[in-house]
Amino acid sequence: MVEYGDIRTGRHCVFMLHAHLVFVTKLRHGVFTGPHLERLEEIMRAVCGDFEVELAEFNGEGDHVHLLVNFPPKVALSKLVNSLKGVSSRRMRQEFPELARHYWRANKLWSASYFAGTVGGAPISVLRQYIEQQNRRA
Repeated sequence: MVEYGDIRTGRHCVFMLHAHLVFVTKLRHGVFTGPHLERLEEIMRAVCGDFEVELAEFNGEGDHVHLLVNFPPKVALSKLVNSLKGVSSRRMRQEFPELARHYWRANKLWSASYFAGTVGGAPISVLRQYIEQQNRRA
């Protein structure tokens, strides 16, 4: 895979796919401190690497994290999200046992839901106009 800024190439495609992901903790408990967020970023960078995904930005607060990922078209975001949440939950609970006290019933760090939004490129209205103005030939 070759990269030209944000534009990446695979064997048969050229792409620039970015997504903004947000994960919230179970019951929105404020459990993360600075060291927790630093370790979460390391874990999530490693998972992204396994998927050939670039973690462009990472940050968070006590009850949620934000990720900006640059991903190839062969990656299903739902599979990436499942891996990011599953691996990070397991590793964080192993490395920081004090997190377990917040989840006395469900042995889970993250809420089952998440936010995923595509970002970058031209606004939808500009793309619609561009496509509408194509000269269709019979």
